[in-house]
Amino acid sequence: MLSAGIVGLPNVGKSTLFSAITNLQVEIANYPFATIEPNAGIVNVIDERLDKLASLIKPDKVTHTTFRFVDIAGLVKGASKGEGLGNQFLANIREVDLICHVVRCYEDKKIVHVNNQVDPVFDFEIIVNELIQADIEVVNTRIGKIKRKAESGDKQSKEEYQLLAPVLQGLQQNQMVLHLVNEVDLKKLKSLNLLTAKPILVVANVSEADLSNLDHNPHLTQLNQFLKQHNLPHAIPVCALLENELSSLDANGRQDWLKELGLSDYQGLNQLIKTAYDAIGLWSFFTFGKQEVRAWAFKKGWLAPQCAGEIHTDFERGFIKVEVISWNQLYELKSLQEAKKQGLVRLRGQGLRDARWWCVSL
Repeated sequence: MLSAGIVGLPNVGKSTLFSAITNLQVEIANYPFATIEPNAGIVNVIDERLDKLASLIKPDKVTHTTFRFVDIAGLVKGASKGEGLGNQFLANIREVDLICHVVRCYEDKKIVHVNNQVDPVFDFEIIVNELIQADIEVVNTRIGKIKRKAESGDKQSKEEYQLLAPVLQGLQQNQMVLHLVNEVDLKKLKSLNLLTAKPILVVANVSEADLSNLDHNPHLTQLNQFLKQHNLPHAIPVCALLENELSSLDANGRQDWLKELGLSDYQGLNQLIKTAYDAIGLWSFFTFGKQEVRAWAFKKGWLAPQCAGEIHTDFERGFIKVEVISWNQLYELKSLQEAKKQGLVRLRGQGLRDARWWCVSL
């Protein structure tokens, strides 16, 4: 199962956020390194399309897609050299597929900041620099192993060296691997498991008061300007404390409470989970029947047989064709039979690539 790792400096709200996402009560404390061993939890990916299909079909069971979030202990400056149990924490980051980097964007004198001041850009750079330093060490080690063979004319070693040399140079200039190579070369580097080759989302932990007017939060504005300059997506604003309080409520209770607070448009965790799901390279298709309406995760770029294999391995091996219908057409017509009458149920073969809009009747 693909996973997203929640990282950041100590005391920025990582464990509070993790508790809210996974509805698990992990240790939350006002001191560094409250988390040492990583906590892990499986989360549902909320999908309005699935909910609409379920409201139409009224099945016995509704099943969302899921993926894994991991709460990784707070990193500190010097982690790449072993400071603050850094080696252990960096190893934990290597195990995840996506980095969710939490930075603090609110003032509160009661909550200790590891650097004694709130500066999200500085905090972000500390973590990224540690990841870069760890990658430099890995790439340097690999170059040391292949350089002699590359210079002697070994074709494979020469090609790898020609790829790694500019990567090392870019890392030494504080650039992330993600921005140094194309997708093809990124796949070639996969075996090195470089930290800055992983997609990264930045989560801005803001106060509840900030949510009604995020434009007035100078820390968030500063952070987003920095991220834009470095070709990274804007931070996702989340109030971890509020989300932790909301986590015990169902969807209707959550919406009612947010409405009472004047925050009806606030997406918070749902936005984070959906964005992480997309950034990690996952899409969904749907199966439906009276017993169950279900969303299935698949990797972007998969063909129909690979998607079918998620339901059952026999389906992939024996795949020839499949009847599909667009989920929105099914929802609008309210009936599979009516969709068939209108010729909207289509027979698709092995070349079907973009399955994210399709429903399959089981």
